[in-house]
Amino acid sequence: MKILVTGSNGQLGNEIRGIAKNYPDFQFIYTDIEQLDITDPLKVEAFCAIKKPSVIINCAAYTAVDKAESDESTAIMINSTAVENLSRSASGIDALMIHISTDYVFDGMSHIPYIETDETNPQSVYGKSKLAGEKAVQNYATKGIILRTSWLYSAFGNNFVKTMIKYGTEREELNVVFDQVGTPTYAKDLAQVILDIIPSRIDQLGTELFHFSNEGVASWFDFAKTIFAYSEITCDIKPILSKDFPVHATRPFYSVLNKSKIKVCFNLKIPYWRDSLKDCITRLNYKSTLF
Repeated sequence: MKILVTGSNGQLGNEIRGIAKNYPDFQFIYTDIEQLDITDPLKVEAFCAIKKPSVIINCAAYTAVDKAESDESTAIMINSTAVENLSRSASGIDALMIHISTDYVFDGMSHIPYIETDETNPQSVYGKSKLAGEKAVQNYATKGIILRTSWLYSAFGNNFVKTMIKYGTEREELNVVFDQVGTPTYAKDLAQVILDIIPSRIDQLGTELFHFSNEGVASWFDFAKTIFAYSEITCDIKPILSKDFPVHATRPFYSVLNKSKIKVCFNLKIPYWRDSLKDCITRLNYKSTLF
């Protein structure tokens, strides 16, 4: 089975590369902007017609949340228009389209974990562009999976874990918000779930929406404290309110995702976020000893 992975140089794409050897029945085709410009519909159509993948996993995304407020056209082009291009091409070759979305499609005003059918109300350009991407899959893919996730991090790329480790080793004190609550999600765990669920969805018509994150709940402050504890960093962290840490884009104050649907549908046991973070920190420490 051929699987096309777009955005393969990012966090999730690299994690898929890392576990690909565990899936010998899959033949992976890895692309990023250098190999395939997914914002160009003709190039996407031609590429898919030649390669004929059975599955397209779209890991490409515009994730600069604050920059998107002043760069809306680019965010929409990558997070929505490109998704439409991929979804149309997937339908043309009868491929399964898998797309990754975000907790930022919600406004964060809930006090209980969000289910897939809850009303969306994104408060940022980034959130709106990602919601538009979801609708593109629903409108144009004959076979699709949308996976909403939250607070993604990895041993690869730029993310909160690596930023905290960098700042924590450079500074004696850091301020981190404690009134935004969600769930850190290890991209390696998400990658494994994506590949595991493909066989049972490859022939299913229609688009299905699922929530996936690691188990548990944390604030960004809790997340940072745990990163430092596992990394043995002594930097002092001060909890602050969001209003005291001004940013361009509005973040949801509460974005915990209910994962009951995906667990029942695929009989999943999802790791606790602290356990997955420990694995990531171990990998990062191992990599640092190589240089």
